[in-house]
Amino acid sequence: MLANVFRGAGKFGIEEVPIPMAGPGEALMRVTLTTVCGSDLHIVRGEHPVRPGLIIGHEAVGVVHALGAGVHGVELGQRVLASAITPCGQCRACLSSHASQCGGDAGYRALGGWRFGNTINGSQAEYVVVPDATANLAAIPESVSDEQALLLADITSTGFAGAEAANIRIGDAVVVFALGPIGLCAAAGARLQGAALIIGVDPDPLRRATALRFGADLVFDPDSVDVVAEVHRVTGGGADVAIEALGTQATFEAALRCLRPAGTLSSLGVYTGKLAIPMDAFASGIGDARIVTSLCPGGKERMRRLLELVRHGHFDPAPLITHRYRLGEIAAAYELFGEHRDGVLKIAITP
Repeated sequence: MLANVFRGAGKFGIEEVPIPMAGPGEALMRVTLTTVCGSDLHIVRGEHPVRPGLIIGHEAVGVVHALGAGVHGVELGQRVLASAITPCGQCRACLSSHASQCGGDAGYRALGGWRFGNTINGSQAEYVVVPDATANLAAIPESVSDEQALLLADITSTGFAGAEAANIRIGDAVVVFALGPIGLCAAAGARLQGAALIIGVDPDPLRRATALRFGADLVFDPDSVDVVAEVHRVTGGGADVAIEALGTQATFEAALRCLRPAGTLSSLGVYTGKLAIPMDAFASGIGDARIVTSLCPGGKERMRRLLELVRHGHFDPAPLITHRYRLGEIAAAYELFGEHRDGVLKIAITP
């Protein structure tokens, strides 16, 4: 089969490799659609270490091609969604409702539930082995397209988690920093959670316009206005919740400064350097502020719930797909995605 293989920082590309086999508890999925994520960029840039020779990618839909012993709940030929996070469902973290940190109790590092393209071969290939398939493969309803399902695997689940972790209440004011795919899903998730006012912040005019379609009521350009002052003005004292979806010192600090006392900062960004908390913005630690972090919730039940939202018309992620490539063109897809050119949000890649 053809697969996108990582060979070292800045070195990756399509290679011919053996089609894998499904072992006990596993399923072999023929990939019909995959995509590129910001985490994949961190890998190919050498910012997140993985072993050379690994097939990268962690978002995929496809068809069940083979089943290992002991797999239940899916059938050969069935159209399925594999979540980006593949918890085992049996370890201490999973049984304590922290499935994203699967394996953490065994002394593994954080992100233990993120295996595709991180610790095992991933989905930018013609076939991928799904571990703990009973716990991780969700059947896709007939009325849900591959493109809709694909974006539930990671960005939708992650963005919604930012709103869920913040415990948004009906009537809350929410500000979302960085309106990339995850930030846009965070805005949509805040709307589903009952937020009364949602403010999006991004310098890109196309992303600001898209945010208005995904649940935002107001959008601000941080290059043109004092976002902190404007948020305090329109909310009458600060946002109840700020969601940070980029992973930089500047956006984290601005999000913290936008909060009213006892507000919540929900952090979704992946930080690659040091992160500092300014004491004045943090009220020296006595402002009752909460800072929470989230990794994409995964697993079969999470995917089923998201698929139900799409099936019943409450959310449609498909407009986030702005470009389409074949697997053999993946280098061009990475270049476009990494440079944020041509209004790119998400790219559908067909093997």
